[in-house]
Amino acid sequence: MALIVAASALVWMSTAVALPGVAGAEGKQTESGQSLRFRLTLSTEAEQAIADLGLETPITGRAYVIVSRTDEREPRLQTSLTGVPLWGVDVSGLGGGDSMMLDSNDTAVFGYPLEQISEIPDGSYFVQAFLNVYTTFERSDSHVLRMHLNSGSGQSVFRAPGNAHSAVSRVIFSTRSPRVVDLDINEVIPPVEPLLAGEVLQQGNPRDTARVKFVKIRSGVLSQFWGRDMYIGANVLLPEGYETDTETYYPTIYSQGHFPGRGAPFGYRELGDDPESGVGRSAGVRDFWVSDEAPRMIAVSIRDANPYYDTSYSVNSVNVGPYGDAIHNELIPYLEEQFRMVPETWARVLSGGSTGGWEALAMQIFYPDVYGGTWGWCPDPVDFNYYQIVNVYEDTNAYFTEYDWLKVERPNSRRPDGNVRSTVRMENLYEFAVGPDSRSGGQWAIWEAVYGPLGDNGYPARIWDPLTGEINPAVANYWLENFDLHNYLRKNWSSVGELLRGKIHVATGEMDTYYLEEAVYLLEEFLTTIDNPPAEASFEYGRRKPHCWIGYSPERDGEDLRTVEFLRIAADHLRANQPVGTSHTAWYR
Repeated sequence: MALIVAASALVWMSTAVALPGVAGAEGKQTESGQSLRFRLTLSTEAEQAIADLGLETPITGRAYVIVSRTDEREPRLQTSLTGVPLWGVDVSGLGGGDSMMLDSNDTAVFGYPLEQISEIPDGSYFVQAFLNVYTTFERSDSHVLRMHLNSGSGQSVFRAPGNAHSAVSRVIFSTRSPRVVDLDINEVIPPVEPLLAGEVLQQGNPRDTARVKFVKIRSGVLSQFWGRDMYIGANVLLPEGYETDTETYYPTIYSQGHFPGRGAPFGYRELGDDPESGVGRSAGVRDFWVSDEAPRMIAVSIRDANPYYDTSYSVNSVNVGPYGDAIHNELIPYLEEQFRMVPETWARVLSGGSTGGWEALAMQIFYPDVYGGTWGWCPDPVDFNYYQIVNVYEDTNAYFTEYDWLKVERPNSRRPDGNVRSTVRMENLYEFAVGPDSRSGGQWAIWEAVYGPLGDNGYPARIWDPLTGEINPAVANYWLENFDLHNYLRKNWSSVGELLRGKIHVATGEMDTYYLEEAVYLLEEFLTTIDNPPAEASFEYGRRKPHCWIGYSPERDGEDLRTVEFLRIAADHLRANQPVGTSHTAWYR
């Protein structure tokens, strides 16, 4: 079994005693002075179950040991930026019945939030092994990559169907009695919906309901890029009367965001689903959507999970692939053939928050003649002078603000009162433990994959060193020239300005959890002062509002915007921009 060296050497000085009567109790004592070791064994049944789901065996992937103080949930379900300790190592050629040793002295092992197992205090813990299964991609650029293939859950590694884990073992850690702790990986996470004949895991296989239709197609351009069959999909919410009023064609609103799974756009629920809470942004969506007063529109959420993340960012990228082409040249034409959508610019609008906010802006900006308007809420960084609060163009280190005599660690997230929840360094180290080479399935990994150039090893060239935070200026310049939305608009306004006039609408909280408002301020400064032509863009900021605030209600003074209200706003925009001479009475209420 080959292990890929990941980072700095770790020395585990802790030891363990498995409790009698629980898994791992039969562990063998090591020689005096040796450190704790975990022996992970993949069962033949687990290997077969993985193969039955269409995944590669023997296993190339990443193995983990996860430690928790409680068993309220499995340790794997307690992993997060502020969660329980885990240690990961890349593995290759692991077949049924094979064992691997997670060795304290193996330099390939990397942990978070404790880099070394020796930092765990003596005591009783719950321990679980986990296996993230990779797929081999022989890409069209001649690079061979091994990564997690999305399996219908977005890119949540520790919940992904096809990945495997052990039972939970209770273990006592002691510095006095070294042990080998045995963990048998014998449980495989099943898909949400059992695979039917001819189905594949990618993008999931949700089943149609009365009003929500699920589409999945093979993408030619993505398949060529990745060197194997790749799929893209959509969740389509049809308006009331669609099945009976067969002559009417409808405008379409694309709701961008993370992997929607089995969910309908805008939080719509069928009557047979769990009832809506009656509170929150999506309260009343179902009742409104089927009411006589609702505008008749088609709503679409895109399923474009990929080997890096739960969404593609809807653009072409040298690392993630030509998802912009797949969406605009394959998926949307297919949807407009299958459903009665008006195939015109004015009749396609976009909305989205956070990652979806960036996507909604990028799709409108890069494809200005395809869409008739966009609402980008709390978008991911639209100007990399504020990549959250890192200036990748001028800072030398992402993790620290450096002064003459000291360094101050940069925050990554905060509460609306200003209290810091985490730092940039913390989140990057967590992702590095989950998956080096931008394979964590996390936020920083996908940003590097989408925005960055190709690295020498076929994985994304890193914007900064994940261990030290040292920024690479060459990579930063690539970001500037290709995916800095503010910079793109400045450079290309003479050609795209008229096409974008009156189409861009942005809202964000003034205390965004991830400091995303700062980049928005820079974009606003440009779009509200540019002329020839004027942008006629709108910007709205919520006082002391966190991520992801979407605006104030036009109907309830001082209250936050609700989805039902936004749908009316979008419909009014569509009606106002519908070409003269065309009727709106069939769809607008």
